[in-house]
Amino acid sequence: MIYYVEDDKNIRDLVIYTLITAGMDAKGFEDSGELKKGIEDEIPDLILCDIMLPGQDGLTILGDIKSGRKTCDIPVVMITAKGSEYDKVIGLDSGADDYITKPFGMMELVSRVKAVLRRYKSSQKKDCLSIGTLTLDSKKHEVRIDGQYVYLTLKEFALLELMMKNKNIAFSRDVLLEKIWGYDFDGETRTVDVHIRTLRGKLGNMSKFIETVRGVGYRIGDKYE
Repeated sequence: MIYYVEDDKNIRDLVIYTLITAGMDAKGFEDSGELKKGIEDEIPDLILCDIMLPGQDGLTILGDIKSGRKTCDIPVVMITAKGSEYDKVIGLDSGADDYITKPFGMMELVSRVKAVLRRYKSSQKKDCLSIGTLTLDSKKHEVRIDGQYVYLTLKEFALLELMMKNKNIAFSRDVLLEKIWGYDFDGETRTVDVHIRTLRGKLGNMSKFIETVRGVGYRIGDKYE
């Protein structure tokens, strides 16, 4: 779903029509108030936002989106009649993912929207790891099993993330201690064992992927997939 915030109805309707014709779902909004209501109903995949708007201007809306817990990851493309380098820099420095200056061609707009969505999806894949029904989102710092949130401590999360990023690679207790805790002291490797045990307990059936490698340490395996 693409949201477009533009107070000029003619431009708004043309852009929405073009996006829908290009095979995308799209909705138009006149101002920030309407946009907020739209976001409450459905989080969009991308927001197109004009800078010159009645009430809250586009840069203020951009700041609200990027500072919101539920909206900070939404890619935003700013659209404006202003073409100065200063305005572009302000928009991009405020978190905009791209910037289009009016007047623009409809095909250019579609191409830029698709490019931003491709970059965003590619970035998401790097942030999200999965094995079985277990998923780990590095950016959101979330772990879920079958879609259900699993609470992990910072060290448990770091352990799981490291091993999921390096599937089938065995880590010794000393290496895990150094990478996760930042130190290497003889006799402290029991700390690793304790955290692996509590991590397994929280992961339930998905703990089967955490394998003990005799004489070495631990690894995330994929033989159950």
